[in-house]
Amino acid sequence: MQKVIIVGTGCAGLTAAIYAARANLEPLVLEGREPGGQLTTTTLVENFPGFPEGIDGPQLIMNMHRQAEKFGAVFKYAEVQGFEPVNWHYRLHADGELIEAQSVIIATGASAKWLGLDNECKLKGHGLTSCATCDGAFYRNVPVCVVGGGDTATEEAIFLTRFASEVYLIHRRDTLRATKIMAERALKNHKIKPIWNTEISRYLVDAKGEIEGVDLRNVETGKTTTLPVKCVFVAIGHTPNTSPFKGKIEMDPNGYLLLKRGTQTSLPGVFAAGDVADPYYRQAVTAAGKGCAAAMEAERYLTDLE
Repeated sequence: MQKVIIVGTGCAGLTAAIYAARANLEPLVLEGREPGGQLTTTTLVENFPGFPEGIDGPQLIMNMHRQAEKFGAVFKYAEVQGFEPVNWHYRLHADGELIEAQSVIIATGASAKWLGLDNECKLKGHGLTSCATCDGAFYRNVPVCVVGGGDTATEEAIFLTRFASEVYLIHRRDTLRATKIMAERALKNHKIKPIWNTEISRYLVDAKGEIEGVDLRNVETGKTTTLPVKCVFVAIGHTPNTSPFKGKIEMDPNGYLLLKRGTQTSLPGVFAAGDVADPYYRQAVTAAGKGCAAAMEAERYLTDLE
C-alpha cells in the first residue's frame, strides 16, 4: 500500500513529487508512455521563472526529475489503464500490475491535437507548436500561421500580432467557430489575414530542418498553393489524458477533471494538477504551482487519516 501515487511526470507531476518526497510520503511516480509531458517536445523555454537565459524543455524536466529522486521519490515506467475506488483507498491497473494507494495525484496532462501530416513529430519545436504564449516571441517580424477556427485559434492569432509581421488564420470552413466577440476582434486586426475553406497538406522545411512554409489545399476547389511562413501554430484543441478515470471521477463535457476546491477532485484523497484539469492556461509554471498545491493537500489528507 502506497501513501501517495502520482500519475504523470510533466511539470505538475514532478513538482508534486518533489513536495511529496520532501514531506516523507515516499511517493511512487508512474511515468507513463510519454515521460516529461509536452515540455520534452519544446526547445528553449524562456518564461519559466529563475532562468533569465532560458532553458531547454527536456533539461528542465530532467532537473525536476533528479530533484524529486534526491528527496526519495520512486519512479516507475508504467501506464495507468484502469482506476477504481476500493473501500478507503484506490487501486490502479498499470501495465498488468495492481498498485494500491491511500491517495492519488493525477497529473496526466492533455495532449494537443495535431494535423497528422508527415514529419509532424520531428518538426515540433522547429517551427511547429501548439502554444503561442510559449513560442510566439521567437518569431518576431516574420510571417506565421495559425490553424483553427475556435476561440483558442483566434486568441492565439491576436497574441501573435505582437510579434509576427503577418498572421495567417487558416480554417477549413468559411466562418469562424469562435464566439462573436473573439471572431470580430481577430478579423478587425490588420495583421490577421484569414484563409477560408483551406487546410494544410504539407509542411515545407529548409536545409536546417526548420519550417519555411506550408502547402495549402482549398477543400472546395482542390486548388493547391504555397504559403511561406516561419512557424505553424496548431490550435485545434487539446485532449485531456483522463480515459482511465472516466466514470469514476467527475469531468466536464470535454473530459477535463473538475475540481471542487483547490486541487480536490470528486473523490476524497484524489487530487489533480496541471493540464488534466486546466483547459485555460496550460503553462509550465501554472502546472508546477498546482502540483505543489496537490502534494500539500494530499499530505494534509493523509495526516487526517492517521
